[in-house]
Amino acid sequence: MRRFDSSRGHPDTSNHAERAWLARRVPDLRLLDAEPAKQRTVGEVAAAWYASRIDVAGTTRTRNDVEIKRIVRELGSRPADLLDAHEVAVMVVALTDGCKPSTIRKTVQTLAMILDHAGVTPNPARDKTIVKLPRGEDEEINPPTAAHVAAVFVRIAEVHRLPLLWLDWSGARVASVDLTLVGDYDEPRRRLRLRAATTKTKRALWVDLHPALADAIEASLPHRRFRDPQVSLFDGSGADALRTAIGKACKAEGIPTFSPHDLRHRRISLLHLRGVPWARIGEFVGQRSLSVTADIYSHVLSDETEIDYAALLAG
Repeated sequence: MRRFDSSRGHPDTSNHAERAWLARRVPDLRLLDAEPAKQRTVGEVAAAWYASRIDVAGTTRTRNDVEIKRIVRELGSRPADLLDAHEVAVMVVALTDGCKPSTIRKTVQTLAMILDHAGVTPNPARDKTIVKLPRGEDEEINPPTAAHVAAVFVRIAEVHRLPLLWLDWSGARVASVDLTLVGDYDEPRRRLRLRAATTKTKRALWVDLHPALADAIEASLPHRRFRDPQVSLFDGSGADALRTAIGKACKAEGIPTFSPHDLRHRRISLLHLRGVPWARIGEFVGQRSLSVTADIYSHVLSDETEIDYAALLAG
């Protein structure tokens, strides 16, 4: 039973438990002066996600940058934690005016990764019930022929020639042109190390070189005593510069345009035609998924000719 102080006309609060009970009914007036928590915008969480992408190749960061600009244009000022799937669906519709289906799919995938990084749950970009992506026929990839690669080799600047043949031989991703260093070349065994950042498996691997390529690499390097292992092996070239040079050379030669990545398709297809098991092919090119290697990267080639590296490099 609660006690009353007759002299004061209100409950006796000398009991500690009762004081605590009464205190819970007194509002905290400081909350009236507190500023509401600032809500993160989609633009802000996108910037934070982009800054965290230190483990990807430069070409991937470049693509992500373009995708983020599309996302920010449509949703940048919206609070990320309040974003819903209907707004993402509206963005998809807006992107259909001028963007290919594959571009839209990649942009939504990037938005999903941004919101995952920000801890937004449930993630509205992953709501397949509401967010419908346009379907489109995947562009058929026709890897270049040996004659086309040779024609480009002759046309492009000398600084890009060795990287071109390296990609054709190894099937490596184009990021390897930027990230492979002089110190990655094992001269006694004539092999080149592909760093983990350039492979889908995220594991480094060794690629045994064609003798003509090994000769060309050694000829391009200074004497062993004067080599800097931290210098780019393909110094003067680069993924973006090589891609541009190949495109211009194809146009000048009047041949179908191909990209450095198409050389990866060409090498995997050639290895498959020679009866190399998929597990060995995946190991050779650093491909994580063997099913993707088989389904996406193997093609019917218009020719099955290997390039005569020695003849090209000697010319």
